[in-house]
Amino acid sequence: MSAILQPGTAAPVVLERSEGVWHAAWRRFKTDRVGVVSLVIVLAFLALIALAALGLVAGGWQKEVGVPNAPPTFMGPAKEAAAAVIEAPKGPNVDLSAIDPLAPRYVEWAERAKLLGTTETAKAATLPFGGDRLGRDVLSKAIKGTEISVFVGVMAALVATLIGTLLGAAGGFFGGKVGDLLEWLYNVFEAIPGILLIFAFAAVFGRGIGTVVLILGLTGWTGLYRQVRAEFMKHRSREYVRSAEAIGASIGSRMFRHILPNISHVVLVRMSLLVVGFIKAEVILSYLGLGVSIDQVSWGTMLSEAQSELILGHWWQLVAATGFMCVFVTAFSLMADALRDALDPKLRGLE
Repeated sequence: MSAILQPGTAAPVVLERSEGVWHAAWRRFKTDRVGVVSLVIVLAFLALIALAALGLVAGGWQKEVGVPNAPPTFMGPAKEAAAAVIEAPKGPNVDLSAIDPLAPRYVEWAERAKLLGTTETAKAATLPFGGDRLGRDVLSKAIKGTEISVFVGVMAALVATLIGTLLGAAGGFFGGKVGDLLEWLYNVFEAIPGILLIFAFAAVFGRGIGTVVLILGLTGWTGLYRQVRAEFMKHRSREYVRSAEAIGASIGSRMFRHILPNISHVVLVRMSLLVVGFIKAEVILSYLGLGVSIDQVSWGTMLSEAQSELILGHWWQLVAATGFMCVFVTAFSLMADALRDALDPKLRGLE
């Protein structure tokens, strides 16, 4: 806010500084209740992921804390089938010490092993969300799986968004030979079915979180590139860009300080779709054994394990993995829609 003294007047005229793009977008976003609630859910998931990464929660997801396939607590312990006790036939009372000098010690060792077995920590008959076939806590696995699946989805989406935005901005703004070269590269990636390209990269680079992020990021930028290129071609000749050029704004300034904020809603919506799509892709890759390594857990590995458990009626690992995935993906999509509405220039003009 600034004040100037207008000729012919005694009092200065106060001029208000125009509201920034991001500040105005945040003000509009706060009026969307669904978007705010979705943002809170997403932030809660991110906080949970941070705690899991620091080992404060779900750090012992690999420990066998319950009996195999322990049911959820609200179902109570599973009914154990009565085991038939078969007594071994008693043989003649023969002294085996002449044959085996250690025979007198066998009874002593058996009693000691029995005593040590009774002092071990008893495994829980039930767990909050149930246990898997090894007795590991499904809730801890779901939290740790959330950390890996969301990390892979978000990081891969950021890589694909960065590549697609930079290439699309260059192709749309410059055109000419630069645009032709980038169009050729785009057509090469589009000519190959995406799922086959992902499987090919996975087979070559192997398993692991970093490999999955790299694979998905390098194969998922084409759709965003096409949209950003079209938006830059449309905006590069508009009056506000020409005015910026007339006052000496550099190419980078015109591209990323003037045009990019006006098409940010397109980038955000596309990135949200990429996050959702990449989470699904990671789940599929891990389900097929091409995703995270065997010593890690994700929603995909949980669904793979739940396949055999579901046949036996043990449904809780399937419900936990799909429930966590459904809540996060839905909240993230609704939050992205609210951000798109807040940043859309067409909706800004209706205020």
